[in-house]
Amino acid sequence: MTFELASLTPAIPEIFLALSGMLFLMIGVFRKEDSTQLLSWLGVAAMAVTGYLIIRGPETALTFQDLFIVNGFTSFAKILVLIGAALTLLMINSWAQVAKTARFELPILVVFATLGMMMMVSANDLISVYLGLELQSLSLYVLAAYHRDNTRSTEAGVKYFVLGALASGLLLYGSSLVYGFGGTTAFAGLAAAMHGGEAHLGVVIGIVFVIAGLAFKVSAVPFHMWTPDVYEGAPTPITAFFSVGPKIAALCLFLRILVGPFAPMIEQWQQVIVLISILSMLWGSFAAIAQKNIKRLMAYSSIGHVGYALIGLVVGNEEGARGLLFYLLIYLFMNIGTFAVILSMRVNGKYVEEISDLSGLQKNHPGMAMALAALMFSMAGIPPLAGFLGKYFIFVAAVNAGFVPLAIIGLLASVVGAFYYIRIIKVIYFDEPGAAFDKPDAVNSAIMGVCAALMLVYFVVPSKLVEGAASAARALFLG
Repeated sequence: MTFELASLTPAIPEIFLALSGMLFLMIGVFRKEDSTQLLSWLGVAAMAVTGYLIIRGPETALTFQDLFIVNGFTSFAKILVLIGAALTLLMINSWAQVAKTARFELPILVVFATLGMMMMVSANDLISVYLGLELQSLSLYVLAAYHRDNTRSTEAGVKYFVLGALASGLLLYGSSLVYGFGGTTAFAGLAAAMHGGEAHLGVVIGIVFVIAGLAFKVSAVPFHMWTPDVYEGAPTPITAFFSVGPKIAALCLFLRILVGPFAPMIEQWQQVIVLISILSMLWGSFAAIAQKNIKRLMAYSSIGHVGYALIGLVVGNEEGARGLLFYLLIYLFMNIGTFAVILSMRVNGKYVEEISDLSGLQKNHPGMAMALAALMFSMAGIPPLAGFLGKYFIFVAAVNAGFVPLAIIGLLASVVGAFYYIRIIKVIYFDEPGAAFDKPDAVNSAIMGVCAALMLVYFVVPSKLVEGAASAARALFLG
């Protein structure tokens, strides 16, 4: 019994969050009056405690018959996921109270989706990967269709469910091929079986299917088709959650799988990731130009950002992993801050989503205008804001690894992408003022202000963050 209890130590953060989610479910069911606000704050508190448990947990450990691993890389990724989930929970709570759509299931679904993401990141076997992925996905399907009386939200939920089920099927089929021809589903066993870079053709085909399944989860081209419709149709704070948590978790899982068990096959999968990265950067940059709805623009923007992040995966070494992790850290706060602004776009109590609705924002809400301008400049990668540093580390890693053409394509795509980010700033500061927005609530004001300020702080003093990303990348390759 002592051994069994001790073996659970690495998974204590996940166990705590799972028990918290079940407790919240009981509170929601038995509490007579609405408990959404209470459960939202309890969810944030649970995530804070989970983050503390991760930081205080073992540096490196395996448990559950080596299905679950903890190291510096998984801890870094989980902290990012928890920060994104906690901030979006605050936004969801604020929105639910204003929109009069509060239901206690909402924060609980976010908690369980976050638990699935943490399990994905720590998975050390293709079986545990699938379990974590499905726990996350099942929660997200419901969240996407949360507005069941709204046609757009229902359509978004159905599209996400159908295409998500297809992607899960591709991942599962690829995993079965890898198991059938590789003889194991354990990461360590697969790495040993592929040692020397030679593997059965069936394993290579299986890897391609696994990549296709994961590419859907990060909305990389050509598996991006769900993203604009789901981003537009889902409620805004839930869209914010989609744009950070699942993407960060899936990109970290992508990195763990390809530079872990499939590292000996780098020459085979590298070509596929190069193509996906280029297509994502170009499509994300050019398709966003024609968008008039700001949530659809953010959908294409996220596709482009995934393309940049995948450059770090293409490099396939410690420097590339560091660049990818640092990029995700910057991306987290850029996106959350932007969606806090979008969530504050209300006129006479009604939410608006057109880019033209931002016209003259500087005159009516100068603080919000300044925050959005800083976030847009950062997304465009313009110094002296943190977005520039994020792309800098990615591109430098690519150049040092000999992927100069890929870095050049990324740089050109950034120039194109800068057009639609700067266009928003032009609308804010130079167009004739439209209807004034309602006063933003305190939570959204605080989130957008802090995120915008961090874009400058990260640029001025980035050393600690870079060191953290470098330490996590080192743990990945040592593990």
